Amino acid sequence: MDPDRHGDADAKPGMTDFAVNVRPGPPGFLAQVLRDSVAGLAAYPRRADEDEARTALGALHGRTADEVLLLNGAEEGFELVAGLPSRHAAVVVPSFTEPVVLLHKAGVRVTEVVGTPPWRLADVYRDIPADADLVVVGNPTNPTSVRHPADDVLALRAPGRLLVVDEAFADLGGGSVAGCGLDDVVVLRSMTKTFGLAGLRAGYLIAAPGVIADLSRRRRAWPVDTPTLAALTACAGAAGQAYVAEQAAEVAAERDYLCRTLRDAGFSLPVEPDAPFVLARHPGAPAIREGLARRGIAVRSAENFTGLSAEYLRFAVRPRALVDDLSQALESVLEEIA
Repeated sequence: MDPDRHGDADAKPGMTDFAVNVRPGPPGFLAQVLRDSVAGLAAYPRRADEDEARTALGALHGRTADEVLLLNGAEEGFELVAGLPSRHAAVVVPSFTEPVVLLHKAGVRVTEVVGTPPWRLADVYRDIPADADLVVVGNPTNPTSVRHPADDVLALRAPGRLLVVDEAFADLGGGSVAGCGLDDVVVLRSMTKTFGLAGLRAGYLIAAPGVIADLSRRRRAWPVDTPTLAALTACAGAAGQAYVAEQAAEVAAERDYLCRTLRDAGFSLPVEPDAPFVLARHPGAPAIREGLARRGIAVRSAENFTGLSAEYLRFAVRPRALVDDLSQALESVLEEIA
């Protein structure tokens, strides 16, 4: 499967969506913030609003405003990183496919460092090329749902190397290195997953001021729009962080229920998941995915993630009522393909 293919390609309108790792949303307080921001759309995005968002996000991680770069979605951060003068990038996989795609497009030599279950970082340290001056790792990693201890992540550092950590799903649990304050560590974060803002593209990057200056040299003017600036500020504030805590508890309970349902259906889970999605394995996965699609349920094939196969499916964590629907559909599909 094409590495550029993502879960939204499978989630057709009207389907029950287990394919896309985005929580339902946005929550009410954030929807109001976005509605209020519409009144300012006749003006270009204001520097004061940008500064407010950077200050709020920096405070969230114990960093200063000049250590924050606002992004048009966290994926833009990978595009900016790919534009740095790197000679050899190592990407720990299986993981989000875009970094490899964008690095290749930028003409950077890429080595994919392939891990195996349970995907511990300690098992791949020795496989990272000594001359890699850029290393990319996800934490928690998509699609494996593994959350690595912060010390294991930082052990990927080396002299002359920039470590880039994809923390798009990190706000629902620990392990973040965003507050480490190290000059050779870049952290990419996203507000779109937990707050249900995938259509808005609200992300940011944490790094040393010098790294941010390097990343910003080729950016266009006004890269982040006014509603996104308002959303980033609100998400970093008290109401936003209270919502994150609420979602973290909700996701943990819903994930446990989803895991039990998948195991009861005959799936094996290669690891205990620690993100708002679950990676599951079944020898009949391709037929199961097609059967679920015919019944109006979208799930994500993991076939296009390096290191995985068509036997792996990724399921977004969803409320119990939807998981019960999934369970009934799985029972029907498994009977059909038996």
